[in-house]
Amino acid sequence: MTGSLGDVMKESAQAALSYIRSNADQLQIPADFFDNQDVHIHIPAGAIPKDGPSAGLTIGVALISLLSGRPARRNIAFTGEITLSGRILPVGGIKEKLLAARRAGIKTVVLPAKNDADVRYIPEQITRDLKIFKIDQFEEIMDSVLV
Repeated sequence: MTGSLGDVMKESAQAALSYIRSNADQLQIPADFFDNQDVHIHIPAGAIPKDGPSAGLTIGVALISLLSGRPARRNIAFTGEITLSGRILPVGGIKEKLLAARRAGIKTVVLPAKNDADVRYIPEQITRDLKIFKIDQFEEIMDSVLV
């Protein structure tokens, strides 16, 4: 891992990669992939710095897309932290993230189920046109977000 990764983002990426390695078969990744290949994650120095864990789900989806050869859908936004067992943990800044997704023209957002209470307090004009999926486990969303 290189580039503009703080310790928290490194942990997010490592957790996502560890989950993927332990579940490669179910994720349609060739069993010998990790024997013959390396994975290098580079976040450019110009990237927006992050101060808390929220990228694990996004990094995990990107890695599974790459390793399985299944493209990720381009019109879905993700936030959430992943554990080594694939649980999706809650994150902060849900209102701001939904607002950013809306401004970017995103129509579908995947959030941790444990952020449900946060979503209930967001004004309807922000969530009105968004389809919001709330998940507890990583595998709940994989077939919906990968082509």
